[in-house]
Amino acid sequence: MTAKSGIPEKIDLDRWLSHLQYIENRVKKLTLLAKLSQLLNSTLDPYEIRRMAMEAACQLIDAEVASLLLLDKRTKKLYFEIALGENEKTLKTLTLNLGEGIAGWVAKTGKPLLVNQPEKERRFLREIDRKTRFKTRNLLCVPVKAKRKVVGVLEVVNKKGETGFDEGDLSLLTSLSDQVAIALDNARLYQELEETFFQTAESLAEAIEQRDPYTGGHTRRVGEYSLAIAKHLKLNRQEKKWLKIASALHDIGKIGIEDRILRKPERLSREEFDTIKLHSNMGAEILKHIRQLKEIIPGVKYHHEKVNGAGYPEGLRGEKIPLLARIVAVADTYDAMTTDRPYRPALSKEEAVRELKRCAGTQFDENVVRAFNQAYRRGEI
Repeated sequence: MTAKSGIPEKIDLDRWLSHLQYIENRVKKLTLLAKLSQLLNSTLDPYEIRRMAMEAACQLIDAEVASLLLLDKRTKKLYFEIALGENEKTLKTLTLNLGEGIAGWVAKTGKPLLVNQPEKERRFLREIDRKTRFKTRNLLCVPVKAKRKVVGVLEVVNKKGETGFDEGDLSLLTSLSDQVAIALDNARLYQELEETFFQTAESLAEAIEQRDPYTGGHTRRVGEYSLAIAKHLKLNRQEKKWLKIASALHDIGKIGIEDRILRKPERLSREEFDTIKLHSNMGAEILKHIRQLKEIIPGVKYHHEKVNGAGYPEGLRGEKIPLLARIVAVADTYDAMTTDRPYRPALSKEEAVRELKRCAGTQFDENVVRAFNQAYRRGEI
């Protein structure tokens, strides 16, 4: 009411509705931020986290494109790890010195920067727009910090619509950046543990291999060949990790085979070969006590099966043989054929490849042999 007349003041309805709409939009954005934070922490794959972070940034801030630049501690340069949009390939060829451009300045100072008129900003690096043939109308850049240290920057470019970025956008992107930093740090710790595990598995395999003087480097080579084959098959990232471990530990069961048989320089007798054949089941038996390795057991247990059912230990046929085992079987046999033995010289690579092709469909999976041949032709094997 007015002080003199007692008549209520006129309510600015448009302003009130605009403010209410702003509050509703803000609540939606904060709800979306919470959901995106959960999504970022739903995986420990660093690549997936980075890609999801960029998509989340665009969605949260209503930006056209987003980029994640990471800081190389050794060179003190920023490089584009992920850049959404058609210019990703070009951007990934570029690097920025610490302090160079807006992203370099943010990385150096650890402070965010909101720029709605880049043409008037001295820190704006026009060279990037020229190389990518992209027009930057406005941008928002915030640091990504892990344990209070800048590890990179998160950048969104070109606010959708006619308005520029505002302090609300800056607050949201900063909050998202904090979540990205936590997710990336968790992924880094997981990767370090995973790498330690891989190295332990490889060391164990090499220790077992030392008992057989005729197979030096066999485990390493089988691993390399297996992963080369996997490039040409539809394996996802996790399956490739399991393959890496399975190929390293495929002969772990030989730890239970007597030296007199394992180190015998002549051909094995039927009874001795029957003993050697036990190593597949022995390997599976050893690994079943490690819950985290249950996915690799099929690759270890069945890598001596044949697609025509003439293999061991269970005489499985065709696709009933797990894919990991079918891959290791080809890699293992190729290495055996191209390695000297006391009772026979090694075959040439060309002869071994011909033998694999000859046995495709009977001993080996045809698709796996085809993938092996593609890798071989490209010099990957």
